[in-house]
Amino acid sequence: MSASRTVRTLLAVGLVAGITALAAPAVAVAPPTERPHAATQQALDAAVAEGVPGAVAQARDGKARWVGTAGEREGGDRFRVGSITKTFTATVLLQLQAEGRLDLDDPVENWLPGVVRGHGHDGRKISVRQLLNHTSGIYSYTEDPAFQEKIFGPGFLQHRYDTWTPKQLVAVAMAHEPDFAPGTDWNYSNTNFVLAGMVVEKVTGRPYGKAIENRIVKPLKLRATSVPGTDSRMPEPNSRAYSKLSRETGGTTYDVTELNPSIAGAAGEIVSDANDLQTFYRALLKGQLLPAVEMKEMTDTVQISPDLPGVGYGLGLMRQKLSCGKDVWGHGGGIHGSHSEAQVTRDGEHSLAANFNADWTGDTQKLIESEFCGTAPARR
Repeated sequence: MSASRTVRTLLAVGLVAGITALAAPAVAVAPPTERPHAATQQALDAAVAEGVPGAVAQARDGKARWVGTAGEREGGDRFRVGSITKTFTATVLLQLQAEGRLDLDDPVENWLPGVVRGHGHDGRKISVRQLLNHTSGIYSYTEDPAFQEKIFGPGFLQHRYDTWTPKQLVAVAMAHEPDFAPGTDWNYSNTNFVLAGMVVEKVTGRPYGKAIENRIVKPLKLRATSVPGTDSRMPEPNSRAYSKLSRETGGTTYDVTELNPSIAGAAGEIVSDANDLQTFYRALLKGQLLPAVEMKEMTDTVQISPDLPGVGYGLGLMRQKLSCGKDVWGHGGGIHGSHSEAQVTRDGEHSLAANFNADWTGDTQKLIESEFCGTAPARR
C-alpha cells in the first residue's frame, strides 16, 4: 500500500479490497461538546446519512457507559470484527513468550519449516516479531488479483462458502515476490497473521482459536465473542452486512452476512460486539493479560509512514495521535459488509468500539475523533 493511504486504509480495512479511502484530515479543533458523546452520536447519524445502512457504537469513560445507534441497528448487535482479530492473535503469542514456550525473535522457519519459501521469501530470515509488527516484507495474499476477484469481487457470491486452509492462503502469497527485505520497511500484510496463527498452533498443538478462547475469551467472560472457524452463520443478535462487491461505490448492494471466515483466519475471523471489544482492550492496556515486559514489547511501535508521523504499529496493536493531542491504542477491522473500530486510552479508562454494516462508505475516524476529542475534525 502506498504511504499516502490513510490510517483507515492501512490498518482498519486490512481484509477488504476496495473500501473507500479517506484522506488524512486537515483538522480544526472545536471546543468539546457539553453533552458527553453528543459528537459521537452525530458522527453515527452522519454515517447513516452518507449511506451506511446501520451504525452502532459503545463507549466507556471510567465507570460511565454509553450506547449509540443509527439506522437499523441495536446496541448489542454482534458483527465480524475483521483485523481486530490481530490483537487477539498477538496477545496469545506474547503470553506464550512470557511462559517461555517461544521467543518472538525466533525465525519463523523454526516453527514452520519450509512454509515461508518461494520467489524470494525466506522464513529463516524473518522473525515471529516481524510478523506481528508487519516488518517481515511478506506479500499479503489479499493483494493477489485473482484472489481479490474471487473473494472480494462478484466471484464472492459463488465462493462465499469455500473453505481456505492457512497453508492455501500462504501459498497465494508465496507466488509473489516479497514487498521488501525483512526489517527494512513496513507494509500491512494479512499473510503475517495467518502465519502467526499457524505458529500458535505449532506451539500449543491446538487450533489457534482454542488458544484465544481459553486465554482471552473465557477469562474475560466475553460472551459475544467467538472464533467461528469455517461456520458461515452469524450468531444472534446481529444486523445484516452489506457490500457492493466492487471498488465502485454505486451499483447493486449485496447481502454478504453469511460467509466462510476461513478466508481471514487468524488475520480477521473473530465475531464480537462493542461491549466485549471494549472489555478486551481495556483489560489488555491495563496489564491484565500480559506481564509488564511483554506489554512493553507490544506497545513498542514502528513508524508506518513518514506521511503519518502520529501513527505507529506495535505487535498487533496500533497507536495514533488524534487532532486534540490525545493518544489512543487499538485496531480497526474490515471484512465483507463490516467495518469496525476498537480504541482505548493508554490507561485503559476511556474506550470506544463501533461498527458500520457496510464496506464502501462511512468514516470511522470521525467516530474516534468525536469520542476522544469531542468533535470530528473539519476538512479544509
